[in-house]
Amino acid sequence: MNALWSPGISELKPYIPGEQPKVEGLLKLNSNEHPYGPSPKAQAAMVAAVGDSLRLYPDASATALRQAVAKQYGIQADQVFIGNGSDEVLAHAFYAFFRRPGPLLLPDISYSFYPVYCGLYGITVKRISLDEHFLINPSHYMGEASFGATGIIFPNPNAPTGQALSRAQIKTIVQANPHCVVIVDEAYVDFGAETAAPLINEFPNLLVVHTLSKSRAFAGMRVGYAMGQSGLIDALVRVKDSFNSYPLDHLAQVGAVAAIEDQAYFDWATQQVVQAREQLTQHLKTLGFEVLPSKTNFVFARHHTIKGAELTENLRAHRILIRNFNLPRISEFVRITVGTFDECKRLINSIALILEVDSPQKNLN
Repeated sequence: MNALWSPGISELKPYIPGEQPKVEGLLKLNSNEHPYGPSPKAQAAMVAAVGDSLRLYPDASATALRQAVAKQYGIQADQVFIGNGSDEVLAHAFYAFFRRPGPLLLPDISYSFYPVYCGLYGITVKRISLDEHFLINPSHYMGEASFGATGIIFPNPNAPTGQALSRAQIKTIVQANPHCVVIVDEAYVDFGAETAAPLINEFPNLLVVHTLSKSRAFAGMRVGYAMGQSGLIDALVRVKDSFNSYPLDHLAQVGAVAAIEDQAYFDWATQQVVQAREQLTQHLKTLGFEVLPSKTNFVFARHHTIKGAELTENLRAHRILIRNFNLPRISEFVRITVGTFDECKRLINSIALILEVDSPQKNLN
């Protein structure tokens, strides 16, 4: 079929998502999915919305959802852009802001979809190294280092390392680069980091991107959004309406509004994950792991005696999936999604068996 392809298609290197097998009894800790599921109110709202309205096109502007997001963050609805998952929002942003002369600056260890977008749109990449502690250094995105850049993007907290910058650190990066758009991808921010959303009204070059897939447990519905001043939002709308003017279906919009408005469930569910993360971190350290400080719903860890790939394969034999990235600097690490307390206990027991040591959870079968 290559002869029928457009030029450049064969050179594209698509993003590889976490494995999604359908195996009974499998513990999936490889894709950072929420262990507790979406708000019951969101589920009820979607069930109630099924009916004659589905024969009509959804609200192309996602008005109610934009208003719900705006209320949540104390901004205006025209400062919110809605997309079919944050990946689509990012794709539109790359097209709208980064197809200009000069490189896009991004961390050398980061979300692996960013280079995919760059390959698709012909954007030059300049990778900025994390420091020796796997942290983003704001000074590396300022002055001479960022001169001539077409844009800057980074996740906060970073993925897959899980560590976060403070809002003040983000402000220094945005303030130092008024010539280009700075995108802060906050997919995991609700698990303990500071959002950059309060900086939006201060900086016309800041775009903050969120997803409902993680802290709202809406991965199956594909809802994401961006927040920024109207000049940036207008550009995203132009791209969207030139690509797909109805990106988000009616049920997704209704469910997302209810999920955002159900603050009580959100607070409970995120706190459960945070508590399980801290317990999991301590148990991993007891088993001899180095665990990077995490502000996400996953931990990033390495062991002094077993390689990341080997541990990943051994856990598969225990019907547990985690993720290892065969990449420079991090090949020895594994990324482990935080599950329920019982799921974390099962994981720790299995790792102890693999390492042939006593488990911190001896009482579990």
